[in-house]
Amino acid sequence: MKIEVRFFASLVEQTGATVEVVDVPEGTDVEGLWSVLEQRHPSLAAIRYRPMAACDLVYADWGKSLDGVREVAFLPPVSGG
Repeated sequence: MKIEVRFFASLVEQTGATVEVVDVPEGTDVEGLWSVLEQRHPSLAAIRYRPMAACDLVYADWGKSLDGVREVAFLPPVSGG
């Protein structure tokens, strides 16, 4: 299944992209998608935090199945000030 992945802030710098399409097997969860992305973009493996994920505009945990999901966005932590 094809998932549109959106990157924000520092993740754009890490990947060199704001959007990409990833083909993953049925039953893949957010964590599995991230593993595929780490293989495509080895710099992501060095990140010491887990970005927040949103599936079809709704925040999701990393165990969420992507079955039926069209878009996943990854957002790094945000600091205020």
